[in-house]
Formats: sequence, structure tokens, C-alpha cells
Amino acid sequence: MEKLSRDTIKRSLSTELLGQHTIYYDSIGSTNDVAKQLAIQGAVQGTLIIADEQTAGKGRRGRRWIAPQGSSLLLSLILHPALAPSELPRLTMASALAAGRAIEETTGLAVHFKWPNDILLEGKKAGGILIEAGISGETVDYAVVGMGLNVNLDAAQIPETAETATSVSMELGQRTSRLKLLQSFLRFMEKEYQLLQEGVSPHSRWAARLPQLGQRVEVATPWGRESGQAQSVDADGALILLRDDGTAARITVGDVE
Repeated sequence: MEKLSRDTIKRSLSTELLGQHTIYYDSIGSTNDVAKQLAIQGAVQGTLIIADEQTAGKGRRGRRWIAPQGSSLLLSLILHPALAPSELPRLTMASALAAGRAIEETTGLAVHFKWPNDILLEGKKAGGILIEAGISGETVDYAVVGMGLNVNLDAAQIPETAETATSVSMELGQRTSRLKLLQSFLRFMEKEYQLLQEGVSPHSRWAARLPQLGQRVEVATPWGRESGQAQSVDADGALILLRDDGTAARITVGDVE
């Protein structure tokens, strides 16, 4: 099993900011929880927190992210984006694009996304992005970009997600270097983050990778289930759904099923 460490990660890392300060754990509850704590304490922008195993990994809406030790990339980045709180979904888009570009560069596999934050390989979930932020009024004090990516995971090891999940190695047919994927992700993420800081939105490139658009979908939302045609996503990542009765819904929180 390929072993990650602070030294191996920094070796040959070509970024100027992201990952230059790295904190590595063999096992930790949640990298996002550690990152939020460090951000509040004033950790430098670009700090990477990464673990070989999470015992309390988090997905969206309080779900657990399960990954056997050494099977996945489990990481968080501390950033200070020049974004309003309502614009934070743009950071999700940029992070997903960085992950997609890294997978494609490293393996040649085609990557798509599922609204709002899933990374797909052959229509199955291979990873996800979770943004958590410290907000004061209309100011984002810090943002933590959490990513879980199934790299050398055998989805059969996790029966509850075996039918809907996949991994890079399962689709590639061979084991993949987590280190190469990580270094590629950090490089692309730095480029995407720089564009975002310059006011360049990732929206159109992200939306182009959403195969659900134009399709009939069902969406589980906090207020109940919605169904209709997924028409588009707006600049801040909201899903525009044309309901069966002809009315439109702008959905900011939910899961496409």
C-alpha cells in the first residue's frame, strides 16, 4: 500500500501556495474538523490537512464518508476566498473541476459531476466536495475545502454503497498512485483558485460536466421531493428545475436522484 507523508507530498510539489504547509495523520476523526479549528486559530492559507483514514468523515447533510485505511484521498484545504457567502458554491465548482482535471490527467478516465457536489466516473459516485466556512455577516472569514476521493477502494467493501459507488482503480482496472493524483489535484486547484480570486467564474465549465441537465430528475429537498426537468444551474450553483406543472423552482439545497 502506497504510504503518504508530509515529506512525500511536498517532494516534487509544484504549487506556490496549496500544500506547502501540510499536516498528515495516519488516522483522524475528520480532516474538515481539524481544518476549521486551525483556520480559527489563524493557520496560513493553503494549509493541507490529509489523513490515511477518517473515523468520522463527513459528507453532505450530516452523512458519514466511509473509506478503509489507505484506500482514498481524504483531505481538507484552508482558504481565504474573496467571495460573498452566497458565492461559496463557486468554490465547490472550482474544487470539483480541479479534481476532475487531476483524474483525467493522471488516468485518462472521463469525469462528470452530479449536482451539487459529487464526482462521477461512469455514472457512479467516486468522490465529493464539502465546503465549510466561517462567516461574519457578509464576509467569509475562511473556507475549508474538504474532498473525499475513492482511489484504490473496492466498493464491495462497503455494502451500503456498493451499487452506487465506484473508485478510480475500479474504473481503470488497476491500482492508482494516490500521491500522483494528490499532487495533480493541488496543482489544478491552485490554478482554479487563482482564477476564482480574479473574478473568473467556473460555472460554465462545471455545468458542462453535469449530465443531468436536460433530463427528468427527482430532487430530495429539505421541504420535500421535487420532480421535473433539470433545466440549468445558475451562476451560484442553484439548480433550476422546471416542475411538471410548468412552474420553475430554484433549488440551493438537495440531492438529485
